[in-house]
Amino acid sequence: MVKRKVSMLYLLVLLFLALPLPARGWSGMVIDVAAGDTITVLRDKQPVRVRLYGIDCPEEGQPFGTEAKQFTATMLLGKMVEVGAINVDHYGRTVSLVYLDGKGVCDELIRAGLAWVYYLYCNLPICAEWKNLESEAKKDKRLLWSDPEPIPPWRFRRQKRK
Repeated sequence: MVKRKVSMLYLLVLLFLALPLPARGWSGMVIDVAAGDTITVLRDKQPVRVRLYGIDCPEEGQPFGTEAKQFTATMLLGKMVEVGAINVDHYGRTVSLVYLDGKGVCDELIRAGLAWVYYLYCNLPICAEWKNLESEAKKDKRLLWSDPEPIPPWRFRRQKRK
């Protein structure tokens, strides 16, 4: 009986996580784009720094870093988005899935060839879809994948610290 209750609780948690995040998130206007994967959203007149979940865009000073930031700015700046908060990172940013008119921002960045799936931190079911989008972008040599050996941002940051 206890095992059945635990299984039922586990199933309910999974179903909750499978809900579209905008249905349990919040809305706000994008007022700043710091990088391709970091934005500021106005929530109840308060700015909230948001880090896009599960992806990593090229850094400033890295090939396609400027393009990733510009892509995100063109797509989101001044627009209302839905934010599905997942957690808070060690920089105090709200790590979230963000949607514009029902489209996932992460999906669009990956599809465009302007983001890596951040395998170390991407654990939700949607990450499998993103891996497929990333494979398509690689195959088609879109933007950052046009480089024969693109350096992932996490490695770029590590090299920069040395």
